[in-house]
Amino acid sequence: MFMAVSGALPCRMSSSLASSLLLRSAAYVGGSWLPASDSFPVLDPATGSQVAQVSDCGPRECGEAIKAASEAFKSWREVSGKERSVLLRRWYDLMIQNKEDLAKIITAENGKPLKEALGEILYAAGFLEWFSEEARRVYGDVIPVPVKDRRAVVLKQPVGVAAIITPWNFPSAMITRKVGAALAAGCTVVVKPAEDTPLSALALAELAQQAGIPAGVYNVVPCSREKTPAVGETLCTDPAVSKISFTGSTATGKILLHYAADSVKRVSMELGGHAPFIVFDSANVEQAVAGALASKFRNSGQTCVCSNRFLVQKGIHDAFVSKLAALMKKELRIGHGFGDGVTQGPLINEKAVQKVEQHVSNAVSLGARIEAGGQRSSVGKNFYEPTLLSNVTTNMLCTQEETFGPLAPVIKFDTEEEAVAIANSARVGLAGYFYSQDPAQIWRVAERLEVGMVGVNEGLLSSVECPFGGVKQSGIGREGSKYGIDEYLEVKYVCFGGL
Repeated sequence: MFMAVSGALPCRMSSSLASSLLLRSAAYVGGSWLPASDSFPVLDPATGSQVAQVSDCGPRECGEAIKAASEAFKSWREVSGKERSVLLRRWYDLMIQNKEDLAKIITAENGKPLKEALGEILYAAGFLEWFSEEARRVYGDVIPVPVKDRRAVVLKQPVGVAAIITPWNFPSAMITRKVGAALAAGCTVVVKPAEDTPLSALALAELAQQAGIPAGVYNVVPCSREKTPAVGETLCTDPAVSKISFTGSTATGKILLHYAADSVKRVSMELGGHAPFIVFDSANVEQAVAGALASKFRNSGQTCVCSNRFLVQKGIHDAFVSKLAALMKKELRIGHGFGDGVTQGPLINEKAVQKVEQHVSNAVSLGARIEAGGQRSSVGKNFYEPTLLSNVTTNMLCTQEETFGPLAPVIKFDTEEEAVAIANSARVGLAGYFYSQDPAQIWRVAERLEVGMVGVNEGLLSSVECPFGGVKQSGIGREGSKYGIDEYLEVKYVCFGGL
């Protein structure tokens, strides 16, 4: 069980983070740093060495965090939008001031190159800035009614305590995108970060405390992989929790939905993707190749919106493949995330590498050709070479499942209708991309792709200002943008009679 301590506990840390003032090992509950009786190691995926030992919370500790959030909600919901705005802005400012330290923490626990980690911190901070502004714009409505002595008013009110369950691939941005909206709406939160990357969530807690976010409004309960199912069940079944926001696999999302159904909790979920990247004959090939590289190999292919299936029309297929292979060789460099010029860090663990290996070997056994890469890197056991396959068909694993790694399989197609049919054949629909210079084709394909987000002649589409989310089995709800705060608000209709 928890014991309160004065101040924050220092982590047993790697040398790369020895100077960081943001490293914390204890859970953050009710405004205090509270160690659990057990701990678990956080490992550097590039080397396998230990970065830190972190408190291993279970259902009891999670329950205490929910109680703290529930108690804090009573007062936080009454705080004015302007006051919440000021506090969120202060939190944003502290993230910017500490961006280098926060980026180093991401690189140490996640493995992504330091430059890319810094980009994530700026992106993550942007959500706090955005929702600090949206906190003052939670508007209701006055509705005209046909009865003279009545007036109809619509209010928007916070849903309550929100359980925030986040993945390892964007350990800061996936938290602020959810928490920024929740706090702006007047909700309080309990964050369960991924077991691979809890240090970013705890660093944000340190900055939230410095920013003056009241005790119990932002709580963090890290836990090991072994305790994750029990903690997740607690978050989804506790009657004091009114809302669940989850980013992760479709399979896990379905389990959480079953838990949430018993108490009919509000849910928003950003689940798996399988993004198509279509290149039509009318496309600018140079732009398409550059967009493909950016979309596919960011975070070594470990993003939910990265392209997973490349569909290239027969007229430009060979040129696209050869140019992409050449650009990969020129631009991509494998190494530890702290190394100079590195663009490709490790995959998160051995299991992730094995999945890429399985997809490549399956494709090659069915006739695919390796144009670049195709094997583990000598840099380390969790590194896999950026890989390009041609002669790929739709019966291969890499076109049926999300790889979540640095693999680009290219399928040759004949017609627009064929490409759209292949793209829409997946049960998921998060992001989709295509390149074309034909205005009529652009409108047709953008409207017909069964995804929540479309990149037209653009390989990177995420933005704080724009709604993020999918259709089909890729999720429920939207995050970011002006729509994101609605996920944490209830609509209440008030009828005034006898006027």
